[in-house]
Amino acid sequence: MSPSVWLIVSLLLLANAFYVAAEFGAVGVRRSRVRRLSEDGHPLASRLLPFVEDAVQLDRYVAASQIGITLSSLILGAYAQATAAVALAPWAERTLELTPERAHSAAIISVLLALTAIQVVLGELIPKSLALQFPTQVALATVLPMQWSLRAYRPFITMLNGMASLLLRIFGGGPTTHRHLHSPQEIALLITESRDGGLLEADEQQRLQKALQLSRRTAGDLMVPHARLSMLNADTPWGDVVRVVAASPFSRLPVYQGSPDNILGAIRVKDLVQRFVSDGPIALARLARPVPRIPVDLPADRIISEFRSKRAHLALVVNSDARVVGLVTIHDVLRELLGQSAPSSISSMATSATSKEAR
Repeated sequence: MSPSVWLIVSLLLLANAFYVAAEFGAVGVRRSRVRRLSEDGHPLASRLLPFVEDAVQLDRYVAASQIGITLSSLILGAYAQATAAVALAPWAERTLELTPERAHSAAIISVLLALTAIQVVLGELIPKSLALQFPTQVALATVLPMQWSLRAYRPFITMLNGMASLLLRIFGGGPTTHRHLHSPQEIALLITESRDGGLLEADEQQRLQKALQLSRRTAGDLMVPHARLSMLNADTPWGDVVRVVAASPFSRLPVYQGSPDNILGAIRVKDLVQRFVSDGPIALARLARPVPRIPVDLPADRIISEFRSKRAHLALVVNSDARVVGLVTIHDVLRELLGQSAPSSISSMATSATSKEAR
């Protein structure tokens, strides 16, 4: 075969490898990494960012890669059959003593088998492995040619995506898009591999593993039961209130009226001191701030969202009868994540002298 045939075959193999690498690089790259590079002024990251942040754009990006892979494979097979197989047929006819028709068929089969093996290794496995190991570098290196391919393949992408959506609707399915999704098990495996590879310290791995398992814990698991809470009675004499607050290391204290089941809210020590300085003694009920209530079976990871949305640091935990059964704070959730290094919770006060004195 002439050098030009080898050159064209090599270019087609390179094109196949390029599209495979581009697809796996775009799907595997971290959006946060690309966003940070774009904010730092990296020109290629700025071009790549719209594709990895938008699921629809990423779907078109992957579609262009798949069209490129298909076209390069088909053209490679057809070209090799028209050149390499034709050049190999006379040799097979002389060496194997075959008829011209059988020699031609044997040459075609041999060329296709050889090309398939080479294409799988050089055009699929190697670029895929490199893209998974270095997704950021590969995605950035391939984004410019991929943008050109997107423009060139635009009619095909629109037509093929439309046909796929139509078939999915016929069979009762819905449109799908490529997104950067991992199951909890896959994330746990990635964390373990990062620890084994030296990218994470042992304590960092433990915290990340605890964060993944946080959804298995509920407010009832993290709360301090109602019977163990130490609270201020709204009718407690002011002198006792000042003494207890001065001796307490906590910034917020629960307040109840009459019965410990009737919790009015919580007072901030800062508010108490400011009002005392400006107005003198004041009823605790007027200083008590409302405390949100959450169900006892609320997953621990959603407790943080509740605190954030309601701008709260603690919440009353209620059962199905809306009766208060405990109290949970942001520090209790942090302790679940960080262990004993987390700050102390205001709900874990051990003393109950204030409640007894108020009675």
